Amino acid sequence: MGKDFLIPKEVSQVTRVLRGAGFEAYLIGGCVRDLVRKGKPKDWDITTNAKPEEITPLFDNTFYENDYGTVGVVNENANDPTLTIIEVTPYRIEGVYSDKRRPDSITFSAHIEDDLKRRDFTMNAIAYDEDKGHVVDLYKGQEDIEDKIIRTVGSPTERFNEDALRMLRAVRLSTELSFTINTETEKAIVENAQHLKEISQERIRDEFTKMIVSDNPLTGIFVAHKLGLLQYIVPELETGIKTEQNGDHIYDVWEHNLRAVQHAADRAWPLHVRLAALLHDISKPETRRWSKEKNDWTFYGHDVVGGRVSREILTRLKFPKKLVETVSKLVRYHLFFSDVEKITLSAVRRIVRNVGPENVWDLMKVRACDRIGMGRPKEIPYRLRKYESMIEEAMRAPISVHMLRIDGTKIMDVTREKPGPKIGLILHTLLEETLDDPDKNTEEFLVKRSRELAELPESKLKKLGDEGKKKKESKEEKEIEKIRKRHWVK
Repeated sequence: MGKDFLIPKEVSQVTRVLRGAGFEAYLIGGCVRDLVRKGKPKDWDITTNAKPEEITPLFDNTFYENDYGTVGVVNENANDPTLTIIEVTPYRIEGVYSDKRRPDSITFSAHIEDDLKRRDFTMNAIAYDEDKGHVVDLYKGQEDIEDKIIRTVGSPTERFNEDALRMLRAVRLSTELSFTINTETEKAIVENAQHLKEISQERIRDEFTKMIVSDNPLTGIFVAHKLGLLQYIVPELETGIKTEQNGDHIYDVWEHNLRAVQHAADRAWPLHVRLAALLHDISKPETRRWSKEKNDWTFYGHDVVGGRVSREILTRLKFPKKLVETVSKLVRYHLFFSDVEKITLSAVRRIVRNVGPENVWDLMKVRACDRIGMGRPKEIPYRLRKYESMIEEAMRAPISVHMLRIDGTKIMDVTREKPGPKIGLILHTLLEETLDDPDKNTEEFLVKRSRELAELPESKLKKLGDEGKKKKESKEEKEIEKIRKRHWVK
């Protein structure tokens, strides 16, 4: 095994240079795992018996800014961004992890075996020598990949006490790869889950993000909960477990939120939409009240409270400020409409203003996730199509004199006319003429035509202006008719 692996020339060049200088060089970690799985690696890592001071002189452009010996080899000509920087790390032996985050000390080694035994999971502890076509697999990682099993190298308790983030990484990898965590490893995660508290929010965020953007976020979140990790990431989600909803819902709040984010993943929607789908009903448990009048549960204000709570959650997890703002807006306004017969265009415009034109279609996606999370059919119902049509109508550039490359001030300047109704009549006449022939909408033509119109009697100008208004209204009606036909609504 190994001879069939396809290695990019940029990677082969790095290992070739190291071997040419008399050193060993192996591909290691996730890239080998993905090659064994016949997948496409996202990153390329190399391990060697060369030390940092021996690596850097071999390449034109490198950087070395860490305590672990990793040297970044920069390839400025790589077309693939995954090949721009290839990391080369010496074999190393790690000391104790007193803070459950990083080793207190490292010692460079001359033996690949020392490097493999410090790895997290067997599937990541496979080394590949491209030159010899030789695979070093001391912990049967290839067998575990074949069986789709996630298992630690050696004692899982020892591995998780070294770096507690490995527990969350196990769940994330099982989510991404559709692998099963082996029983002993699962048991150790449950017993050591509390150590995740000692990991920085940034590192937790990165693993959580990878889980959410995977194809199966529902599974990942459920497993994180089952193994006791979710309480240290987004504990607010767990308050939805067994929180019953009203008659429109067939799932509790917990399952509803998970099904909503899964629909976003099924549609390959971006991270901010997935997070909004996951968190859109995050505050239903705290706003739930029993209504004697309705003989059912109510959740008044859960959208408003949820907007605030989602902001707090994402800020706590150190997500970028812009993403926090976007997601909290989508959560805050996810209940934007209720009855299509009572919605006005002015109400739609307020929604567009509140969430921003750049976010309004993502708001519709969150609404779709909400609906699917309720167990509804995937076909888009009339009501959602009506919403989409009205949003498009509200966002359509209005047909008005503001479209002209001239304004009233300019007309008064070139015609010497005083402020009054005549200026408006000239503007509407110009609009009528440019609707017929958009090529006329130039300042040069409009200035010339304004001078001509200013010479006409006001009665004639009024007639032309009224014709312009009627043509504008007719054109607007036709455009709106096209929009509604496109969405199959009236």
